[in-house]
Amino acid sequence: MENSVGFLSLLPPLIAIGLALWTRQVFLALFLGIASGFLILAGGNPLQGAIQTMGGFVSVFESNYNTEIIIFTLLIGALIALIQRAGGVEGFVNRVLAWLQRKAANADGKGQRKRVELLAVLTGVLIFVESNISTLTVGTLYRPVTDELKIPREKLAYIADSTCAPICILIPLNAWGAYIMGLLGEQNLESPVSTLVGAVALNFYPMLAVALVILVIVTGKDIGEMKRAEARAAEEGKLIRDGAVPMIAGEITMMSAKAGVRPKARNMILPLAALVVLMMVFMLYTGWSSEGPNGIMDLADRASGSKSVLYAVCGAILVSVILNKTQGIMGVREMVDVILKGMSGMLPLALLMVFAFALGSLCKDLGTGLYVAEQAKPFLSPALVPALIFLISAFIAFSTGTSWGTFAIMIAIAVPLAQGLDTTVTLAVAAALGGGIFGDHCSPTSDTSIITSMATANDHIDHVRTQLPYALIGGAITTVLYLILGVLNV
Repeated sequence: MENSVGFLSLLPPLIAIGLALWTRQVFLALFLGIASGFLILAGGNPLQGAIQTMGGFVSVFESNYNTEIIIFTLLIGALIALIQRAGGVEGFVNRVLAWLQRKAANADGKGQRKRVELLAVLTGVLIFVESNISTLTVGTLYRPVTDELKIPREKLAYIADSTCAPICILIPLNAWGAYIMGLLGEQNLESPVSTLVGAVALNFYPMLAVALVILVIVTGKDIGEMKRAEARAAEEGKLIRDGAVPMIAGEITMMSAKAGVRPKARNMILPLAALVVLMMVFMLYTGWSSEGPNGIMDLADRASGSKSVLYAVCGAILVSVILNKTQGIMGVREMVDVILKGMSGMLPLALLMVFAFALGSLCKDLGTGLYVAEQAKPFLSPALVPALIFLISAFIAFSTGTSWGTFAIMIAIAVPLAQGLDTTVTLAVAAALGGGIFGDHCSPTSDTSIITSMATANDHIDHVRTQLPYALIGGAITTVLYLILGVLNV
């Protein structure tokens, strides 16, 4: 039941946004925003408000949907840890390096550069299961090769950063997709799965980010500081500028393969392939109805995304366990330890989900989105809604350095705002998601950008400065596209 509290319904998201921008502490910002909302519902009674706040967090787990997605996120960490410990990532890296060495003799300098850079893009696309693993793999795998070819570290960082989060959100068969479906589920949408699928198709910024990096590689045309970096590497042989301070990844960023284990690519490829295939299978299974109809969209509308991803990751873990056991890599006790370590690495994301789901549910109870929509109707054209959502999301993500925290704040506002102003919900969701990726892509405080600089041993500010022009081009084009679609009421 939504409460009619008028202007006060704006306070929780405004407090969350304001504190996130000011402190850059997303957990603290979300907590205080949630606490303020329950204080409002308690009529200003601080004791009752505190009790209801704790109850609000507990109530997140009353939803099977939320609980399944949180468990899925933890299990993804377990799967990643098993793959790394079994030498799957290292085996995949070795395969790629061997292929590059075979091809090197048959290509000139420019041909080698393009082949290596495009292969780095492909690697980032293939490792869509987790953004940090993607950028760490691309950075650590290709840095020795790009250094040898005199490709500046800034270019490798740009490639790695443009094919991690953008790909993870375009292929949402991962924790990203589960998290977003959970946020959409809090808005009582009829089918979070079909909404997410529709939003992916309209999520232009990630598409443009990937397209731009491929265009730059193929044409060899660079702009701004990236052009100067390329000239420096070509003419002076300097991979980083004079005075640059490269960041180096620590040992804790990736779990190393077990000592003495022969790295094999199949220990990564088979579990990830199982994850993708089983997601599709369980989507069909959970969406199938004996009463029909059972067309693709009918199945998607009825399917349980949370159950599908949870069942699929359990199956993928089982595949990884079998591979480890049959090859004698790890015993059961050691695999359990690795699984627990992998799950512990995902605890911050799982906790963020709890906070995000609690805020989304609270905003729905307060009627925040509906109030904003009602107040905005006389002044705001529905045609402007998608572009404004995109820009606001971008600003929040840029300032806070987190796309996930931005999703938690903006989806709770964007969905009811779109519903109230008769704007297409999938377009509004796409704009919120794309804006979060755009702002995160530009932000010097983004954890993804920082990890990219570490993985590529690049100066962090140099990475941000050389990537920014390309990100701004993608953001400007996306804003225009959302204005056009808003006017057409797509």
